[in-house]
Amino acid sequence: MADPSSYRPKPGQIPDSPGVYRFRDEHRRVIYVGKAKSLRQRLASYFQDLSNLHPRTATMVTTAASVEWTVVSTEVEALQLEYSWIKEFDPRFNVKYRDDKSYPYLAVTMNEEFPRVQVMRGQKKKGVRYFGPYGHAWAIRDTVDLLLRVFPVRTCSAGVFKNAERTGRPCLLGYIGKCAAPCVERVSPQEHRELAEDFCEFMTGRTGTYIRRIERQMADAAEDMEYEKAARLRDDIGALKKAMEKSAVVLADATDADLIALAEDELEAAVQIFHVRGGRVRGQRGWVTDKVEAVTSGDLVEHALQQLYGEESGDSVPKEVLVPALPDPTEPVQEWLTERRGSNVSLRIPQRGDKKALMETVARNAQQSLVLHKTKRASDLTTRSRALEEIAEALELDSAPLRIECYDISHLQGDDVVASMVVFEDGLARKSEYRRFQIKGFEGQDDVRSMHEVLTRRFRRYLSDKEKTGEWDPDETGATAEPGEPGEPGEPGEPGEPGEPGEANGEVSALTEEDGRPKRFAYPPQLVVVDGGQPQVAAAQRALDELGIDDIAVCGLAKRLEEVWVPGDDDPVILPRTSEGLYLLQRVRDEAHRFAITYQRAKRAKRFKAGPLDAVPGLGDARKQTLIKHFGSVKKLRSATIEQICEIPGIGRKTAESIVVALAGAVPAGPAVNTATGEIIEDEEPAHAGASSDGEDPVSAGTSEERRGQET
Repeated sequence: MADPSSYRPKPGQIPDSPGVYRFRDEHRRVIYVGKAKSLRQRLASYFQDLSNLHPRTATMVTTAASVEWTVVSTEVEALQLEYSWIKEFDPRFNVKYRDDKSYPYLAVTMNEEFPRVQVMRGQKKKGVRYFGPYGHAWAIRDTVDLLLRVFPVRTCSAGVFKNAERTGRPCLLGYIGKCAAPCVERVSPQEHRELAEDFCEFMTGRTGTYIRRIERQMADAAEDMEYEKAARLRDDIGALKKAMEKSAVVLADATDADLIALAEDELEAAVQIFHVRGGRVRGQRGWVTDKVEAVTSGDLVEHALQQLYGEESGDSVPKEVLVPALPDPTEPVQEWLTERRGSNVSLRIPQRGDKKALMETVARNAQQSLVLHKTKRASDLTTRSRALEEIAEALELDSAPLRIECYDISHLQGDDVVASMVVFEDGLARKSEYRRFQIKGFEGQDDVRSMHEVLTRRFRRYLSDKEKTGEWDPDETGATAEPGEPGEPGEPGEPGEPGEPGEANGEVSALTEEDGRPKRFAYPPQLVVVDGGQPQVAAAQRALDELGIDDIAVCGLAKRLEEVWVPGDDDPVILPRTSEGLYLLQRVRDEAHRFAITYQRAKRAKRFKAGPLDAVPGLGDARKQTLIKHFGSVKKLRSATIEQICEIPGIGRKTAESIVVALAGAVPAGPAVNTATGEIIEDEEPAHAGASSDGEDPVSAGTSEERRGQET
């Protein structure tokens, strides 16, 4: 625990101007970001007697080891910079609204030639119109199904659309009248785009225009005795009204507004947002946060506004934002919202009428959300705390291992040997800090040697970063390994699952100490867990000993009997089967195994799909496809001359020569044989050597049990 006076800036050193400040811990990680109208006054408030500070603020300043600041010209700039740094550094002491899901939006891809209506989650894309968010994806699909009767916009994927273009036959929706079938040219691109624009206009709340228009068309059809057309239009009106009923009118004046309500106690706060467009509730979302700093309701509202509108612009920011408390000061926040919208935004507290009544409804939702969250989390916190305490007691650790790293080795009969590193903090997976390794120090199958290599590489980077900050002296420790070794060069790895970065240069690059981000190799664990028994544990401990690291505990979890092994002991530690600590170790081990085997399978699939064209430098996927499409197959491309290859747009003579050389050195695939008749089939060689004609991975033949038995 640091003494705040040890890093307190000298008197007169802090400027009396607007700015943003950052507190860093001993590992140079940014732990808190704040803004101030006067940096001098705000920072001075942190360096007073600890007994006068809020307990959470006191914890923050004693955890920090340094403070730095950046001066800006206005409070609006400070607000923008604060949001950017919170998003970049993810400080542990800042208010962060947690959400257990990514809310779905109804999206219309107006950036495509034939706009498509679909459900989208995640980051918003340029040129796409979004409506929502919705609580559930099925609510979007129900609404779209009703509206497609009136606005038959394309909903199919790119693959289905291209297949319909190729065959000249529309999909089922085209036959039943729920798609205008632009794929077979029933409508022109311009006509289809007008349908999509009408769909968007209806979704924005301009419903009366379309219903009146269809009612006139229905009356005209009935007058002309076109009763079938009139009946169809009648059903269309019914579909539109049913879709409108799904979002009842809550504000009679067709208001566009977002209503934000809070429910809070001493430790946590819940926020609920209702999105009202055209007087109707079009979407709802909610977040929960730990109050890790001393914050007022106005501060919570300000943080919610930052998270809600930080990536938005234009009409995504409504004309009116109704809140339960105003940030202090209000003017910079309102000016920031106005800049993001491009026109004036009203930020205020509703005082009376329908808006105040609706705000009370939103507040009740926030209160229910907080109660539900506390009901769930009470059990989680108790269980996780007990699990960490049991592990600390069983392994005789000084304190509970708040950060656990687990390593696993995976290969297929000695090929494509890889390793994984997963991280659990406070008993929860931290996927953003997962890492993957390629074993490059030797060839073949040796799990013990592989484990030693991975631990050495990971903690060399840790020591290298400590050496840069002066926290570690290799001469004092007597370490035999060279600290700071960057890792052997290797090809960039395939991207992992969301939140699980790929690797580069043999391992995922650690972030430098200066940027202060939390996703670092430089942040050490309290416990290293390896998947295996005594040999793997001994290899891991030997790697740490060679590097002179003696403050990190090591254990291994053997699969067969779920025994916990510690270095130097001939007998394992046996945890009861009902132990929460054993259950947590199993989860950590299983997650490391899943992450490792996923990466190993991806590498194997990539290797078997590799073809002779992959060896040509500068030849990307687009030009490979152009070559195969032009010549029909690799077999025909192999027989082509350099001049013929040069005729293809984008292929120069040097590239053509490289293609000819690569194909000349490649061994042609053998002929296919019909196993029923013995007939040799003159099939064209596939573009990727090793890929079967039906797309099945050749190595994946056999039952899943057989494959599982070969993978480690």
